[in-house]
Amino acid sequence: MADLMRTANPALNDKVFRGLPDALGETMTLEGTVNKTGILLLCAVATAAWTWHLAMNPATLPLDYLLLVVGLIGGLIFALITTFKKTWAPVTAPIYALLEGLVLGGISATLEQRYPGIAIESVCLTFGTMFVLLLAYRSGMIKVTQKFRLGVIAATGAIFLFYMVEILLGFFGIHFTAVNGSGWLGIGISLVIVCVAALNLVLDFDFIESGVAAGAPKYMEWYGAFGLMVTLVWLYLEMLRLMAKLRGRR
Repeated sequence: MADLMRTANPALNDKVFRGLPDALGETMTLEGTVNKTGILLLCAVATAAWTWHLAMNPATLPLDYLLLVVGLIGGLIFALITTFKKTWAPVTAPIYALLEGLVLGGISATLEQRYPGIAIESVCLTFGTMFVLLLAYRSGMIKVTQKFRLGVIAATGAIFLFYMVEILLGFFGIHFTAVNGSGWLGIGISLVIVCVAALNLVLDFDFIESGVAAGAPKYMEWYGAFGLMVTLVWLYLEMLRLMAKLRGRR
């Protein structure tokens, strides 16, 4: 099973290149994928700015909550559609980014009101981490070996299972207060999760580079950008969570 996986991100793994139609004409390029990623980020920022504004105004706060739910459910739906219908990525990936922006803006604004400056700090840390890891990957300082890949996959899977168990037990009134609190245990766990999310970026870079080398069809630029966006959203939310815990200790 591990040999089939290229990355812990379910949107970006070696299976994606299997069964793709032969590229007749233009193929996937690194520059094209970077450009598509920029477009998705702009889409997310646009809707995030909207829900941010709504969340800051008590009169429009109910609408903000509604849009947040729409973003959560819609984002999941379009993420699944994009994953299973890769040829639709040029359309579904931007829609996914717009929906995720609704969620990011609402959550960021809520925490911003409690901890001023937390949003911009988390944004800077997220993109700072991405650029540092990209430089480390391109320079060869970080090599994506099979052991490295399996380690990140295992850690990501463990985090996913933990979140699922936490959500399930939450319905029965059982909460992991020490893990979610601002104590050293909670902060330590958040740091580990942030590191795992960040390492997924390295695997995503490797996947995109492999797609370019394989001469994947042009629409895979959108799919690669979508997969990278999924990881960036996760990393940003974990950064927000970590910063909130650190602020909570002051």
